[in-house]
Parts: sequence; structure tokens; C-alpha cells
Amino acid sequence: QVQLVESGGGSVQAGGSLKLSCVASGYTYGSHCMGWFRQAPGKEREGVAAIDSDGYTNYAESVKGRFTISQDTAKNTLYLQMNSLKPEDTSMYYCTTHRAMCLRMEPPTDSSSQGTQVTVSS
Repeated sequence: QVQLVESGGGSVQAGGSLKLSCVASGYTYGSHCMGWFRQAPGKEREGVAAIDSDGYTNYAESVKGRFTISQDTAKNTLYLQMNSLKPEDTSMYYCTTHRAMCLRMEPPTDSSSQGTQVTVSS
């Protein structure tokens, strides 16, 4: 059973940085698509970034040049470095193994992980 545990969220001012982590267990890490998506209250889920088993990365236009997705397969951990944060980045962030994230930046319709909250003030 796949388990994903996110951490690293917090409250920062606009222009600040945060690094999110997602520790994965229950499957062979590095053999799947991994990604981050976010959802704010009253808004639709949005795919943010994805990385496939070959290390190819993809980003939503809204975060290109500011966010970087990476992973440490030895630690079964996915990261999201977020720089130049904006108030519109405020959201709950989740990691996922949903394959459609790598194909078309499409987030899953459900998620069992708890996510980590990012709040950016102006």
C-alpha cells in the first residue's frame, strides 16, 4: 500500500522560500511518476510539478522558473523547492504517484495523504 507523508509547509512573506518534502513507502520508489499538486479552499486542484522515472520534469506555467521538483531515491523522498513565493501560491500541497501528472499535469481526483499547508502573505 502506497503511503505518502508531506511536510515542510509554513507561513512566509511574498518573495520568500519553502522546501516541501514527501516521504514515500509501500512501493519501489523511483519507478513511478511523482508529482505535487495543490488545492486551495473553493478552487480546483492544480497540478504543480511532476518528475518521471527518467528524471524528466514538468511544471505548471504559473510556477515555472520559481519551483523546482527533485527527488532522492536513496531516501524515498520527493522535494519541491519553492522560491519567489506569491500570495496566490497559498494552498494545501500534496504529493502523488498519479501517472497523469507526468502525462498532462492532471492531478488525481482523490488523495489519501494529509498534505502540507503553504501560506504566503503580501
